[in-house]
Amino acid sequence: MNIISYTDEHNIFRDSLRKFLDKEIVPRIEEWEESGIVPRSFWQKMGEQGFLCTDIPEKYGGAGGDFLYSVIVCEELTKCNFSGLAASLHSDICVPYLSSFGSEEQKQKYLPGCVSGDIITALAMTEPNAGSDLASMKTTAREDGEQIILNGQKTFISNGINCDLVIVAARDAAVQQQHQAVDLYIVESGTPGFEKGKQIKKIGWHSQDTAELYFTDCRIPKENRLGNKGSGFIKLMTKLQQERLVCAIGAVAAAEFMLDFTIKYCREREAFGRPLSKFQHIQFEIVEMATEVKLGRTFLDKLIVEHAEGKNIVVEVAMAKYWTTDMAFRVADRCLQLHGGYGYCEEYQIARAWRDIRVTRIFAGTNEVMKGIAAKFMGL
Repeated sequence: MNIISYTDEHNIFRDSLRKFLDKEIVPRIEEWEESGIVPRSFWQKMGEQGFLCTDIPEKYGGAGGDFLYSVIVCEELTKCNFSGLAASLHSDICVPYLSSFGSEEQKQKYLPGCVSGDIITALAMTEPNAGSDLASMKTTAREDGEQIILNGQKTFISNGINCDLVIVAARDAAVQQQHQAVDLYIVESGTPGFEKGKQIKKIGWHSQDTAELYFTDCRIPKENRLGNKGSGFIKLMTKLQQERLVCAIGAVAAAEFMLDFTIKYCREREAFGRPLSKFQHIQFEIVEMATEVKLGRTFLDKLIVEHAEGKNIVVEVAMAKYWTTDMAFRVADRCLQLHGGYGYCEEYQIARAWRDIRVTRIFAGTNEVMKGIAAKFMGL
């Protein structure tokens, strides 16, 4: 029995998305990997087809779909073996800060563009000396009359080059209590004092535009603050459950994808006069990987259902984020080994899959931090 019950509408949506990706995205992946960025026009194409921000209410231009539509988009993009178009980051991690905490005026102003792909979003939390330790961030927000003045630097910001709008976490140096000093601010591209740095070269995710962002006496209206003053840290903690769940969704989908094409390769590739899949050692390798992937899928689907029901599953999601991303990297490494020398060649899918999956154990909170969260709630 399936844990998740997809409707006919969900399945039609998945088929439509898969056809779109096969036609519009897959043929251009190599080109974008070389250029290091996805053209903005393809964000707009995703928006035109209704594949961005699927949960946004109709009054703001969205379809008002449930969380399963977000799951479908994440899974299908992942199974293209492509990380450049960070649609899940935009739709399910960045935009929810606007839809959940924005004023009605902010929602009217920004959400329609987020749905259409005309507005690409980014989330700026990480700093050169403050990653998982958000309370130690140095970027400051100082009130000056009806304006906020931002100063600081953010790094490893996905969509950092393409972004039109950034949700920036900054602290008021005048507030002594660290957690009450943090707020979230909307900063539009082109605002004086806001500068995008050079694109960061990475081991993987070559077509994902990751950059440093700089704020130098960057003045924004006070109304660009999301919600009440001093509530930013709580807002970040509230949304991290979904962010980390999205990471787990991508990890399991990637593991399934890598295992599928590796099984196909082992059936077709021959050595010593027979397919690789007929060697007992390789059979055992595949069965062990398939077992881990199935365990991950079962755990993940349970959490997807509970998250969609609005349950607080922060601890379970932390466990899932660390375990599924660790598992996906184990699968990637074993799949590459089964490809032999070809696995180390760019023309084979496993090469990009192997290098792209590595970062999932780092972002959205390192896996060590995830274990620490679970340990704390277990009273250890």
